[in-house]
Amino acid sequence: MEQLFPPVFLLRTLLPGHNQFAPGPPVALYDKRSDTNDQYKIPTPTSPDPAKPYVTLTFAQSLDAKIAGVGGKQLTLSGKDSMVMTHWMRTMHDAIMIGIGTALNDNPQLNTRHLPALSGSKYHLPRPIILDSSLRLPLDCKLIQNYKEGRGRRPWVIGQVSENSDWVTRKQALEAAGARVIEVKGENGRISIPVLLTTLRTLGIRSLMVEGGAQVIRSFFAEANSVNTIIVTVAPTFVGNDGVGYGDDLVSTALPNMEPTRTELFGRDAVMTLKVIR
Repeated sequence: MEQLFPPVFLLRTLLPGHNQFAPGPPVALYDKRSDTNDQYKIPTPTSPDPAKPYVTLTFAQSLDAKIAGVGGKQLTLSGKDSMVMTHWMRTMHDAIMIGIGTALNDNPQLNTRHLPALSGSKYHLPRPIILDSSLRLPLDCKLIQNYKEGRGRRPWVIGQVSENSDWVTRKQALEAAGARVIEVKGENGRISIPVLLTTLRTLGIRSLMVEGGAQVIRSFFAEANSVNTIIVTVAPTFVGNDGVGYGDDLVSTALPNMEPTRTELFGRDAVMTLKVIR
């Protein structure tokens, strides 16, 4: 019989001390009353800084630290067991974030479709958020289509503030298609991560799961105070130098201090967690 709550590995990492059998909103399950009453929202990791959401940076990589194929094309690195673990992790966060490169290359759904089927209940779905300074997200992408068909939450597109007429036209088209466009300050096409996190917290996001791709991972690593926990799935395979990595431009002195906390096998994959020390 399959379990209907997240693995203990995730509970201990993200919700230490939480008793999933205690009275109160259950972990991972959606309660319609949470739409209007905060007391019914899912238990979720809490940031020590009330002005920012708790940030979990997570990704799958090969043994040679590649996360995508040639030109950023999608690679299926995670095995079934670690993929299910990742989908459980999604149910434990208010929102899930990717960059526009991942959105264009993978056309992801960012949902919980790999979890066991439920009868009479629904899993909590995180709010999909796309970092897209130039608003290039396709109007027919799966995130928008799932929302329009009632199978997903409304995606938020984070764009860099602009008065350019083409940008304004794209904003109007995205909003007409169903997305919400949120304008955030940035420089040279790069959105400010600290400003972004503060903005998301004011919009009610308590916890954020950041899934990549490479540029987004580098951006969060470069902002030492922006990440709370790092969860890396390592697949037992090599991709080679044609693959895309995330570590080439990382500056060692700018990386946050990290402490390994857990390592566990999920099927063939090793999953490692690190806590950011401040």
